[in-house]
Amino acid sequence: MVASVASLVASVVVGWATTSQAQSVATDAASTLAQIDAAANAGDLDQVMQFYSRDFTTPDGMTYATLSETLEELRERFPDLTYQTEVLSSTSENGAIVAETRTTLTGTEQVGDRPLQLTATITARQRIENGQIVQQEILSERSQLTSGDRPPSVSINLPEEVKVNEEFAFDAIVEEPLGDRYLMGVALEEAVNPSTYLDPAAVELELLTAGGLFKSGRAPSTPGDRWISAVLVHEDGMTLITQRMRVVR
Repeated sequence: MVASVASLVASVVVGWATTSQAQSVATDAASTLAQIDAAANAGDLDQVMQFYSRDFTTPDGMTYATLSETLEELRERFPDLTYQTEVLSSTSENGAIVAETRTTLTGTEQVGDRPLQLTATITARQRIENGQIVQQEILSERSQLTSGDRPPSVSINLPEEVKVNEEFAFDAIVEEPLGDRYLMGVALEEAVNPSTYLDPAAVELELLTAGGLFKSGRAPSTPGDRWISAVLVHEDGMTLITQRMRVVR
C-alpha cells in the first residue's frame, strides 16, 4: 500500500516536472520568435540578425550572410512587410529548443504605378540554441503575388512531397468564370536556390483554352526541394503562385 502510494506520488511529481519543462520550452520558443517578429516588423534588420547564429544553415544552402541579404532586399521591395509567427510545437533536445512554426507574411511592392500584393505562408522547423537560431528547415511554403483590380482567384493542386523520378500533376485553376476574357499563363519549375530567392525568371505567357493550367511533370533523379509556380493573367489582373515541393528518396 505504501509502495503504491509512493509510486503514485512519484508519477505525479515526474508528470508535473515534465509538463512544467514543456511549458518552459514552449514559452522560451514563443518569446524568441515573438522578438524576431517584432524586430522584423519594425524593419530593424540588425536586431533580427542578433537572433541568428553566425553558423546558421539550412538544407537549401542558406547561410547567415545570404539570409541577411535576402531579408534586406525583401524589406526594400516591400517596405510595409509584416510577419506573424505561430509556434505549432516545441521540444527540448540536448539543451536546444526545436520548434515548428507557421509564419504569415504580407506586404505591398510598388512597381511604377502598379502595386503588387504579397501573401506568403511558411511552415518551418528551427533549432534554437542559447536564444539563437542555428538551423532551419522549410517544411512547406506557398507565396502569392497579385496585381490589378480583380486578379484571378487561383487554387493549386500539387503534392507537398514526391519521390525521385516520380511523376506528378500540377493544376492551377481559376475559380471564377472568365466570361469573354482571355486567359494567359505559364507553369514554371526550378530548384530552390538562395541565390534566386528574389530574382524572378523571365516568362513567356501562353494563351490558355481552359480556365487554368493543367500540367504533368517528373521529379528529378536527385533529392531536393523544387519551386513550382503558376502565372495567370487576364485583362483585370495577374496572379503568381509558388509552392514548394519536396523531392525525397
